Amino acid sequence: MRSDDFLTAVGIGVSDLERSEAFYRDVLGMQRTGTFHLDYMDAVMVAHEGRSAVVLMHYTDGSARNYRDNPVKLVFYVTDPVALAGKIKAAGLEVTHEPTPNANLGGAVICLAKDPDGYVIELIQRPAATAASVTGAQTAVG
Repeated sequence: MRSDDFLTAVGIGVSDLERSEAFYRDVLGMQRTGTFHLDYMDAVMVAHEGRSAVVLMHYTDGSARNYRDNPVKLVFYVTDPVALAGKIKAAGLEVTHEPTPNANLGGAVICLAKDPDGYVIELIQRPAATAASVTGAQTAVG
């Protein structure tokens, strides 16, 4: 049974709100879903339609913040990790693991890259369905 409780967003601190929003929007294809202006922080929410959001948070209270290379990984299911790796490189950012099938994950293609603040971005493309599994699924449905 599916829980009524769920994670709706994850927040990450960013050094440049505009640059980070541009990366998640223009490179990963997310859309702005909201903004917040608090007395200590500005934030932009981005998400793929109907999916969980990433809250990009930039603190404005003058406190010292470490925004670089924090041990955080954001994982995305994507349709074309090769094309996205090219867009990441074109944006001047690092791809640390080229898109490669992973036998331990059933042949799913995995790519690792970094966003403008060094957060790890993992792109996963599900393996193509086999003809037998598609036929079995169609039989079960119909």
